[in-house]
Order: sequence, then structure tokens, then C-alpha cells
Amino acid sequence: MMFYVSPSLAAFVLMIVPPIAGLAVVYGRYLRSISRRMQDSLAESTQLAEERISNLRTVRAFGKELSEVEKYVEKVNHVLVLARKEAVLRAGFFGATGLSGNLIVLAVLYKGGLLMGSEHMTVGELSSFLMYAFWVGVSISGMSSFYSELMKGFGAGTRLWELLDRKPEFPLNEGIELRPGQLKGELEFRNVSFAYPTRKDAPILQDLSLHIPAGSVLAVVGPSGSGKSTLVSLLLRLYDPDTGFITIDGHDVRELNPYWLRSHIGTVSQEPVLFSCSVAENIAYGAMDPSQVTVQDVHRAAHMANAYNFVQDFPQGFHTLVGEKGILLSGGQKQRIAIARALLKNPKILLLDEATSALDAENEFLVQEALERLMQGRTVLIIAHRLSTIQNADAVAVLDQRRVVECGRHAELLGNRHGLFRKLMEKQAFLQADRKQVLCE
Repeated sequence: MMFYVSPSLAAFVLMIVPPIAGLAVVYGRYLRSISRRMQDSLAESTQLAEERISNLRTVRAFGKELSEVEKYVEKVNHVLVLARKEAVLRAGFFGATGLSGNLIVLAVLYKGGLLMGSEHMTVGELSSFLMYAFWVGVSISGMSSFYSELMKGFGAGTRLWELLDRKPEFPLNEGIELRPGQLKGELEFRNVSFAYPTRKDAPILQDLSLHIPAGSVLAVVGPSGSGKSTLVSLLLRLYDPDTGFITIDGHDVRELNPYWLRSHIGTVSQEPVLFSCSVAENIAYGAMDPSQVTVQDVHRAAHMANAYNFVQDFPQGFHTLVGEKGILLSGGQKQRIAIARALLKNPKILLLDEATSALDAENEFLVQEALERLMQGRTVLIIAHRLSTIQNADAVAVLDQRRVVECGRHAELLGNRHGLFRKLMEKQAFLQADRKQVLCE
């Protein structure tokens, strides 16, 4: 309409639009960059605070409260510096766009006055043109504001879109599911080689082969770093082997549905992780559908895990909150609740990753008793060091140099005077005897 009323005046007035458009492009790119940097800095400060607060006992034990506060202040100040840069940039850009709108109106009045003086334009045409110019100015201001928010959103959402666009290496709920009752629990590692993705030049397992018959108990021992816990991660399919196969009842785990597979595997780790909810909710978490778990189911699992008595001694019983990561419970108590959680799940395959290594003698006895109940009728893979855990296993596999170097019954391996298992057990027996002597003295 401006060009219809006066093409020469419209061309004169709208000369300001291209510079403003160019300024908006430059401003938008910078705003997108600074928004991304602000989000990253804010995430770093939040991560630092969350990590230090969740490990507050360690921070206090080392007297690092003031230094940690200084680190957090430094992170927050970096966020503040970036926020100031963004504020100055926004103020400058919106000031420029606001000024451009006013310049359009002033230019119309000036040029229009000259055209009226030369009788190329009437008062009515100037009035209507001025109204059109006013709406163009308002629209440019609105578009610049919209563009600013759009670029800020792009900058803030970049990380989120990167995560959404990532393709999972393993499918979550795709693959073969065996019929109910068809799973027996026979496990086999066949010529497995593996290195963690971040350390491809440091292989953990190399050409490892191991067979665990259905319903049997296999203990895996070996020096630290020999790859014992990696076997658990591979069976849970948290990683895939680089070469070789891992089979369950003859089915390659890569063909099985990971969701279905993990629902039939129970794990009890050395340091079990509990959620910051009640004892009952932590135990019920092991069930496929926690909402269907009854109070009797929870109590039965707690009885079998030797956890019922100490839980009942709590003021709120099974409704007692355990704190973040179970910090309000002792090591033995957390371990027995984790065993109760696994019992409620009733898995066909059980993975025990040094479940008693950090416990005292009394708690070890209670946990070991609960584990023996848990292992009945299941295929069990035990990662262990202690003799008390190993001696009841059907077979023992010794890992060293990234492969299985010995495998057999506990008594047979002890009979081999030059074997690695005999050396490991002798060291443990020596340390235990030495500890007893010190206590006696």
C-alpha cells in the first residue's frame, strides 16, 4: 500500500530495512552462540553443585567446604558474565530496531513534506502513508523480537536436539522373546574379545570362552582389572563384544530383546544403589509391575533376605526413607535390601558382583545366608574374592591376561600348587591369618 500511494516515498523510507535485516542476521548468530554457551555453563555449575552436595560427607571429611564454594562461585560468575553480554547485546539490538521505527516515521514526515510542497502528494495521501509506515515500523519491531527469541531458543535447544537425534546403538524393545518357561539359563561366552569404546587400545577380554550350565553356580575370580565385572556388563548387554558371541540357551544375546533379557536377569552389586524413597518401594522396584506388588510380597522378600527384623526396628518400618543412594543405611542393610529386590524379581539368571566383599563378618554371614536362598534353582555367575563365597560354587573360573586360565571345581584348583587360583587363595589365607594374629596381640 505504501508503494501504491507513493512509490518514490516508499523506496526512500524502506531503504532502512536492508541494514536492519543484516544487523538482525549477525545479532541472531551471536545470540544463538551465547545462548548455547550460557546453557553449557549453567549445566556445569548445576552438575558441580549436585555432585558436591550428594557427596557432602566426603567434602566435609577432607575439609573442602570453602574451596568447593569458591569453585561454585566461579562457575556462577561465568554464567553471570555471559548473561551480561547477552543483556547488552539485546539492549543494543532492540534499541537499534526501535530507533529504526522512529526514523521511518521521521523520514516520512520530512520527505512527505517536501513532496507536498512540490504538489506531488496531498495531505490525505501523506496521512494514509504515515499510518502504513507506522504499522510497518511496529511489524519490524515485532519480527525482530520474535527472531531474537527464536535464536535464543535455537541456542538453548541445540544440546537437546543432539540427544533426540542420536540413534541408540542397542534397540530398547526389539528382538526375540522366548516363550514363558522356555528360558533355562544356560550361558556361554565363545571367543569373546572386548575393549571399552573410550579405551579401544586397552582390551579387557581377548578370545575368552566360558560355559555355565543351566541351574549351576560359577564363581569367577582373578586379579583386579582382569575383566570380571565386564562379564556382567556384557551379559546385561550394556555393551556388545567386539568379536565372538555370548549366548543364552543357544540364542545370541544380540538377537534377544534387551528389555525382555534384563527382566530375567537379577543383579546384586558390591555397592548397591538404592533410590531416595521408602524401603518398601526399593524392594518393590524389582518387580515387573511394582503397582501389583502386595505388602505380603515385600515382607516375604525381606524375610528371605534377612532384612525384615532390622527394617521393622525402624520408627516407620517399611515406610522409612533410605535417603539419596541409601545413605541412611549401613552397607549390610543396603546389601540385604538389594537382595530382597532381586528375590522379588525372581530372575532365572543371577549376577552377583562381589556382593559381600565390603562387609564385616556378621553382616557377611547374614548376607551370605540370604544369597544362598536367592541362588536356589537359578543360573548364577558370582564375581568374588572371598573363600566363603567361592567354596560353595559348582565350578570356579580364574581370569588373567584377558582370558580364562583355569576352570574347574574349587578343590581341584586348590590342588594345583602352581595354579593362579592356589596363589590367590594362599594370599587371602595369609592375610586373614595375619589379621587374626594382630587382633590377638
